[in-house]
Amino acid sequence: MSDMTSPSAQEQQFLDAVQQALETQSFERLILSQYKGEIQQLEKMTFRVIELQQQPMLNVLYRHKTQDVTKNYPINQAMQLITEYLSCCKQGNLFTTTQDLQLKRNKKKDLLTLSQKSVETKADIRLAQAHDRTKHRFVEQESAFLQHLGITDAQAQIIPSMARKWKQINKFVEIFSGALTQLPNQDQALRVVDFGSGKGYLTFALYDYLAKHQQVPFVTGVELNEKMVQFCQQVAAASGFTQLDFFQGDVRTYQPERLDVMIALHACDVATDFAIHTGIRLNAQMIMCAPCCHKELRPQLKSPEVLKPMLHFGIHAGQQAEMLTDTIRALLLKAYGYETKVFEFVSLEHTSKNKMILATKRADYVAPDVTVLAQIEALKQMYGIQKHSLELLLNDQWDQRDIGAKC
Repeated sequence: MSDMTSPSAQEQQFLDAVQQALETQSFERLILSQYKGEIQQLEKMTFRVIELQQQPMLNVLYRHKTQDVTKNYPINQAMQLITEYLSCCKQGNLFTTTQDLQLKRNKKKDLLTLSQKSVETKADIRLAQAHDRTKHRFVEQESAFLQHLGITDAQAQIIPSMARKWKQINKFVEIFSGALTQLPNQDQALRVVDFGSGKGYLTFALYDYLAKHQQVPFVTGVELNEKMVQFCQQVAAASGFTQLDFFQGDVRTYQPERLDVMIALHACDVATDFAIHTGIRLNAQMIMCAPCCHKELRPQLKSPEVLKPMLHFGIHAGQQAEMLTDTIRALLLKAYGYETKVFEFVSLEHTSKNKMILATKRADYVAPDVTVLAQIEALKQMYGIQKHSLELLLNDQWDQRDIGAKC
């Protein structure tokens, strides 16, 4: 940073407004741009107030030419940091619930512009900003990795064709963040594996969220496509995500020694069962699956007599096989010590593969629940099901065969 000099009257007025906004909790965000200090490639900084472990913190997003870096500081250091950085920037924009201020520097003098927000719309503004903060709490639209992945353009605006993917990313991280609160030792760096990571949209978003809210995690994306693996490695390096890597392979070839969070979105057919089994075997604290291509059970099904007229129609038979497959998966997770939910991930307009199985480990688990296992057996007998891959894997009875690929 450059040496400090006495601030001009306009700069001091701007700093006083920042301090007042922080003290009165009317502070929304502060953007310092056109940085001219000693930090290489730094372009601008965005300041927000967040809550970590029930304590207010100053969150600073440092926007460099090639990467974003986020740091959190105690709130009592806010004014010192802001004062030092403002002295190295040509423009500052303060947004509060009651007014917006802009400080612009030129060679002759500093110019301060103030715009008041009308009293009549103040409540509406607070509501809108609260909603906006809720959206941006999970994935910051300004994050550099989104531009590298083709989600945003150079101005950090969502590319129209990627709007659905953007919504899916945010919904995924929202679901993850909610489940995260149920885990013990939330302050520890998590080890996360994403089986079938593809282009890495959700893998990068998850890493970014954890890095901004906790200790930097150790995240591995597992993907069969070599070109996608190479692409994701390049994006990780460009984004400064030093503890995010990608492995070329699948659930059979990548064998982690430790696992806190297991993710498998759209792993085809029984590949989902292998992924869930890996999570259970390694005592994962969270398991997230969005299954697809339910092919294993349908040829086995023998419809109960009363259901034959309904299941005579092919679409109904397929839906029945899908429901049974995922019901048994959810019940097995429950039997092996997990609180389990099955719900719609995002609406069908965004993706047809919209079912999510979310499981978090119970602290009181000792042994498989025989009552739940009996429920599974009753379902199998009712429909004539002879084998379900996840059950066979958990019983060490699975025989070698092709588990399919990611769709």
